[in-house]
Amino acid sequence: MAKYPIFLNLEGRRVVVIGGGTVAVRKVQVLLDSGARVIVVSDNIDKMIATFSSIENPELIKSKYEKSYLSGAVLVIAATNDNELNKQIYKDCQEFEILCNVVDVPELCDFYVPAVVKRGNLQIAIGTNGACPAYSGHLRKKMEETFTEQHGKFLEVLEQMRLKVIDEVSEPNMRKAILGKLCDDSSFDYFINNGSEKWLAYANELI
Repeated sequence: MAKYPIFLNLEGRRVVVIGGGTVAVRKVQVLLDSGARVIVVSDNIDKMIATFSSIENPELIKSKYEKSYLSGAVLVIAATNDNELNKQIYKDCQEFEILCNVVDVPELCDFYVPAVVKRGNLQIAIGTNGACPAYSGHLRKKMEETFTEQHGKFLEVLEQMRLKVIDEVSEPNMRKAILGKLCDDSSFDYFINNGSEKWLAYANELI
């Protein structure tokens, strides 16, 4: 069954990572970048996790897993090397109705973490429904060659013009047509060849 793809706002939300090894290091870094309030629970925490940010985030709890640590979490990631413990964490999350991801065990996942191409505010997520995450990684590398930092910069000027169009063009069909023209390949090529200032002038003229 197909999964429902979303971009989730985790700003200030409690996310619990169970495990403190190299896999947990990768998960914690991405969660911190998303603004989540991260709690790491493990009796053996990799020193890299402690260097990521301030003392308060991530919060490090050097302890064996207890169900009580899940309280108030919106997401839980189980990244331990203990299969039985991972199963227990997933079971506890089901009891509390908390979304859980047990790393590399698709049948114990309420959600999958996609491979992501990130260019500023532009994010392209690639998933395989848990079938083969390595293929997602392969496709991400290919897409990183296609979508460059210039696409992220183009999005910045598009955001400015989108707000201007919304403010100045009241007719919905006309608004849609203008935004479509501003977003198309010829518009991007004009941006690449002429720079942001000339593109902004071109966009204003179109409006």
